[in-house]
Amino acid sequence: MVVEIHVPLLSTPDLPDGAYPFPWIDDVEDFLSDLEDQGDVDVFDEGEEDGGVYFFFITGASQGDLLAVASRVATLPGVTAGTIAVVSTDEAEEFGLGPRVALPLPAL
Repeated sequence: MVVEIHVPLLSTPDLPDGAYPFPWIDDVEDFLSDLEDQGDVDVFDEGEEDGGVYFFFITGASQGDLLAVASRVATLPGVTAGTIAVVSTDEAEEFGLGPRVALPLPAL
């Protein structure tokens, strides 16, 4: 199982001229890398851009745990509203083919 984290690719507002418009991408990659180092999840593939969306891929835990991580990603500073998760498999030939989950998840 793979959870795709789909983040709308919108630039961060109020950045200085010439600044990288998507600093949240590095923040998410660092966050996921830290979780991978702790053994909580595996980063399945490098993130990538497609059609105005930036995708991150995680695996290596239960669906609930992966969705909890995706929910945490959606609440990181700078991450764009409208972020969703898609439950998929590593055999999927295209992005977004599984069930969609709105993020962040509601608190229990």
